[in-house]
Amino acid sequence: MYDAWRHRFAVLAAGATLVLIFAGGLVTSTGSGLAVPDWPLSYGMLMPPMVGGIFYEHGHRMVAASVGFLTLVLALWTWRVERRSGVRRLAWAALAAVIAQGLLGGLTVLFLLPTPISVAHACLAQAFFCLTLALAYAGSREWLDAAPTVTDRANVSVAARVATALVFVQLGLGALVRHTQAGLAIADFPLAQGRLIPAFDSPQVAIHFAHRVFALVVLAAVARLFVAARRSGLRPLARTGAAALLLAVAQSALGALTVLSAKAVLPTTLHVATGAAVLGACFLAVLRARRLTLPATPSPSRVAMAGVAA
Repeated sequence: MYDAWRHRFAVLAAGATLVLIFAGGLVTSTGSGLAVPDWPLSYGMLMPPMVGGIFYEHGHRMVAASVGFLTLVLALWTWRVERRSGVRRLAWAALAAVIAQGLLGGLTVLFLLPTPISVAHACLAQAFFCLTLALAYAGSREWLDAAPTVTDRANVSVAARVATALVFVQLGLGALVRHTQAGLAIADFPLAQGRLIPAFDSPQVAIHFAHRVFALVVLAAVARLFVAARRSGLRPLARTGAAALLLAVAQSALGALTVLSAKAVLPTTLHVATGAAVLGACFLAVLRARRLTLPATPSPSRVAMAGVAA
């Protein structure tokens, strides 16, 4: 049965997670990762003076604590009222992920921003965002009331899964760019050191160039998702595919602006948050393809089930 308040709360948690990713991007963009050198307290206090880099680092911790609290409430609420065991397990997985994310955040400070832990922290944030989206969608009217339609599921589902996987890899590469200080290893755009292929004279140049090249792969995959979603004939899938493509184009433009502005804080941070939004749109397409479609050549039993649902 549809629970409007729990669904709204889950949507709030997902939205807050996107805000948290933006806040984390601000920490990196402003170079404030070690503005507070201790953890879990900040200069031995719950609330230090919010000045300089402390504003960004401690502010990030405050947003993270809020998201953790929302996730705890959502997990307990889901466990208490949800009948579907899979959704209950999903809620507990989200809670475990946000706890692990908090611990990784603490370790990045205590070990002075080591690249492996910092990249893992960034990647887990994206995975946690997908978990919150799944929880929100599992409690939506669309999921609960959907009557799956016979369509070319394989086409749109595979396109959505491939796009989601490639976007996640690209976000991992982006985290590697940020945490190895490779953001301006190639300082021009659209060329690279004035040519198509730069001189790979440092690891940072190779990382930066790999991130640029893979962005083209991601754009192609998201465009393929858009086409498959349009051809499915399902409006929710078509809207999701269109949103994913628009966000991917905006993300590419923000990447270029990040370089051309010499990593100005706002475009650099928006680049981080928009990347998460692209991942979220592609992952939502995966969920919608799973829920709203049946295979194009379904078995008689699946067709009968769709008829019963309708």
